[in-house]
Amino acid sequence: MTMTGLPSLGSADAAPAPLKPGKRCDELFGLKGSPTKTLPGGDASRAKNLWDQYGYVNPGMEFDGLNPTQQELDAAGKDYKKYPHTDPRRIYARFNAQKQWKDFGDYLTKQYIPNQGNDPRGEAFEKKVVKEMGLTGPDWICQKEVYFTERDPNTGKLVRYKRVLDAYNKSTREIVEMKSNGKPDRSQIRADKAWARQTGWKSYKYTFVFGEEQRSEARTFMKDMKDAAGKDAAGRDRVKSYNFHSDHKPQAPARAANGPYRRSDPFLSNGAGKNAGSRGGGNNMIRQSPPTPQTLKDQIDRIRSNDPTGRMPKGPGGIDFSTLDLRYIGKPVKGEGLNYAFSAQQVDDEYAAGWGGQEKAQLLSDAFFTWLALTPDKFWVNLNPDEPDRVMDAAFGKTDAGRVLLEADLQMKHDFFKAMDPKTDLGKRFWAALPKVNGRPCFTGIRNWIEPGTASVREQDGGIYILDTPLKLKSTPQDFATNPGGEQICNPTEAERDEAQRVIDRMIVPEVEKTINADPQYADLRRVYTARVAAEYIRQQDAKSPTDYHKVINSDNVTKWPLRAPHQGWDKNELFQKYRKIFLNGEFEYDVDTAEGVMVYIVGGVDFSKQPKRNMDPARFRAENPYKPRTAQFAVGQVTDDADQAGYVMLGGNTAGRTADDAEDPTPTPTPTDKPTGKPTDTPSTPAPSATPGGDGASPTPPARDPEGDLAHTGSDTPVGLFVGVAVVLAAAGGGLIWWMRRRRVGRS
Repeated sequence: MTMTGLPSLGSADAAPAPLKPGKRCDELFGLKGSPTKTLPGGDASRAKNLWDQYGYVNPGMEFDGLNPTQQELDAAGKDYKKYPHTDPRRIYARFNAQKQWKDFGDYLTKQYIPNQGNDPRGEAFEKKVVKEMGLTGPDWICQKEVYFTERDPNTGKLVRYKRVLDAYNKSTREIVEMKSNGKPDRSQIRADKAWARQTGWKSYKYTFVFGEEQRSEARTFMKDMKDAAGKDAAGRDRVKSYNFHSDHKPQAPARAANGPYRRSDPFLSNGAGKNAGSRGGGNNMIRQSPPTPQTLKDQIDRIRSNDPTGRMPKGPGGIDFSTLDLRYIGKPVKGEGLNYAFSAQQVDDEYAAGWGGQEKAQLLSDAFFTWLALTPDKFWVNLNPDEPDRVMDAAFGKTDAGRVLLEADLQMKHDFFKAMDPKTDLGKRFWAALPKVNGRPCFTGIRNWIEPGTASVREQDGGIYILDTPLKLKSTPQDFATNPGGEQICNPTEAERDEAQRVIDRMIVPEVEKTINADPQYADLRRVYTARVAAEYIRQQDAKSPTDYHKVINSDNVTKWPLRAPHQGWDKNELFQKYRKIFLNGEFEYDVDTAEGVMVYIVGGVDFSKQPKRNMDPARFRAENPYKPRTAQFAVGQVTDDADQAGYVMLGGNTAGRTADDAEDPTPTPTPTDKPTGKPTDTPSTPAPSATPGGDGASPTPPARDPEGDLAHTGSDTPVGLFVGVAVVLAAAGGGLIWWMRRRRVGRS
């Protein structure tokens, strides 16, 4: 058949159904009078300074806090149509009628609510693109139906694909497809490829506008489309992509802002604000994050089976929550809560990351409150075989922050030994560089501990951007009284002792410090430190004017933030006994090239009683992080790409359940849909640190600031006495072992 204004499409065995002509884009979206613009000539991306957000109402969010009993689910039955859209039983019945989701909470947050937002999201994005790209005037038609056709290579029959064009311009011979996500609609791929091969459309160009960074699926699709469509007479690609980069921000209907079915989360919120907890786009994504890689795979597979076209918005898959950390705390206004934003790396493969988000966010939040509730003189751990009753403060030992510090202390000891292994290049060079006494490499007792480095932050507009939070490994010579058995390697002079420490500081300490700041096994420690920085900032602000956290500060009450699963049974004494066993029996045995078998054991600690910060000057902050303030604000409403740090996203919320647009309803509230219609687009310090004023009846004192205007250091600069270590050669640890070592020495000769 031949269509008016379209290329010849050929004929088919049966007459096609009438095609809808579409409507002027500016009239469809109420944009009449907006200026018409020219599309970019090739692939293009929106400038970073133009990245923004668009809001829309997701009616399903009115019910994001539903938590029915089994009795309530059973009573609802399966006939959802008998309940009005405002009745939660309608959702219960829909859950009962489906078979793929077994848990109602998973169904609600991972299927039902995202599904309800598909159409409103697509429409809001299309309106934004039409306006800002200037697809206006009489020539731009939206939602026009056409057929793309091709011959089936196997049967030779003509195959028609009905396609709804988002925007079409007959005069300029351009087609624009708008995708609010970063991937193609799988149901449209065959039709689009038919267009690329169809000779009747050779004079047309096709521009794909993506609202999010293109994922691998989209990149492959775009390459295939370009290859199939080829170039125009001027040698330009007929298929182009435009990275529009605008984050979608779903909102609950205005009537439901504080409705009975809304959900609030515990992240950084003590319930002192207008609502009972925090809300935000980051919270929404974190709630979708399952606990394990397998449950993530199962979740993605289940969603894909329900969403074969790929219309659902991006879920947690691809967000590496093992890197989750707190990077922004807004101004703490009493009764209004504060904004906050986490940061995390992202990967392209959605199956490769996306689990564990709830656990990591909860740890950050709990650590934040632990640092507020306990006075800083309690922020220490002590693995010393002479002091089993001083492992850590009793209250601190009942928190995950305390657990993380003590476990990191033991891990650091292990990694310190490991770095000395003479089987490695570093270890071999280390033993060779040590001073020699009677032909033996010599060093004596060592005390090691981890403490915060100077955090790089920017205090601006009443909030704080946490840019870098390094940890330092400290090491110093220390005599050790307890004898774990064995012969002392040497009795060095003071000069030899100092020389050995210089070798350790030059070769071993930097290597282990790098591990502490980068390796996954210390990620929780790094998170706990970042929470310490944030908590200290809140302490300082509360000293100026009481905040929602005033009653928590220095209350010494951490019952709300206990050890959580899977660590609820953790016992500091069990870890101490594990450490003591290693201390007495040894963990590493080194064969050093001195005809001596050497056993090395080092003792250390973690000291978070001090937390130095340096406020980055504004010029440097603007130069290095020009978009950070905007990104942090966007993150309150929705997961957003970090424009200053490629490969990272920011995600957050507000502790009083507010977002920037709570009082506004960006578009008329749509009625919830049961099945979307239309096409969406897709040891303590001596002296101990003084406590920060706080709690009931306290008299706030403004915090001191140093002469350069930097944030004042907290706690004491006196190193915490977290004890010692010793290198010994096993000579009295049991006859069998001595004999075995002798046999080994004989074996070498």
